[in-house]
Amino acid sequence: MAAKTRMWRVRKISILVVNPVARLFAGWMPGFGLVTYTGRSTGLTYRLPINVFRRGDRYIFVLTYGSESQWVKNVVAAKGCEIRVGGHDVHLVDPEVITADWTLVPPLVQLIERHVAGVDEFLVMRER
Repeated sequence: MAAKTRMWRVRKISILVVNPVARLFAGWMPGFGLVTYTGRSTGLTYRLPINVFRRGDRYIFVLTYGSESQWVKNVVAAKGCEIRVGGHDVHLVDPEVITADWTLVPPLVQLIERHVAGVDEFLVMRER
């Protein structure tokens, strides 16, 4: 089991306050995406606003709350998800949790996520 990041204890605030607001712009604003996935046990469809960075055909998700987050477990179990980025829908496959490779994200993201939040994992997927 991966260690939880320093941000784990504030995730409920994000779920209740930040996410509903971020859903309004996440699908078209640079550096953000709106991930759509299905719950493993509920079968419900969820839409999660999230930071995402594209490198070639790969999409890099900084796991702010770690790989123990339910959305990560759901996407890995389903072997992919949909994401809306830049106003376009993209099907992503082959999810893989990796040790954070900080060369894949902008310097400001490195500073905040690595040094402030204590993040050490990414989820990487490729466009189908």
